[in-house]
Amino acid sequence: MKQLSFLVIFFTISTFAQSLESLKPIAKKLYDANYLMEFDAIADATYPKMYQEKGRDAFIEKLDSDYQNDEFRLRLQLPNVVFQYSEIRKIDNTFYTFITFRNPVRYFFEKKLTAEQAAEKKKQLQEINRTQDVTFEPARNSFNVKKTTTYIAISDENTSGNWKLLNLDDKEQRDFFEKEFNIIFQELKSK
Repeated sequence: MKQLSFLVIFFTISTFAQSLESLKPIAKKLYDANYLMEFDAIADATYPKMYQEKGRDAFIEKLDSDYQNDEFRLRLQLPNVVFQYSEIRKIDNTFYTFITFRNPVRYFFEKKLTAEQAAEKKKQLQEINRTQDVTFEPARNSFNVKKTTTYIAISDENTSGNWKLLNLDDKEQRDFFEKEFNIIFQELKSK
């Protein structure tokens, strides 16, 4: 009887851990942490193997540099976004789902850009952000970038059955996802 009770409790906890309702506050927390530039909170919500090799501190340092450096400051524009969730799927012992949302950002450049520099930066930002919708605003010396962001939520043995996320806007996280979860990556590419 004790074993049956344990199995029922374990199954209930496992099922809850992989529900959209349990994921929604985690996705919101990751977005809010990005919006507020709370890099420790971003690392807490990120799939842990992502920074296992280089270390958590190096991951946080990279995030800080991505948001503010000698060349520019990056800011998310919307304090709240509407998330769209795909169906939760399972491959082997890994649960996953895709989360997408509109995510306009602005890059403020520290030094005044010439027209030629702005044209070059526009091309770079289009490539980095994987969107053509990049507008230079000379009066602000900034670029407005309209894009759709995709998070991948993963629950597996590396997360102790909890949801952790990868932000596919980030090239390193996208490359890690493609390498570690190639079958799931191919599904995303086909959409």
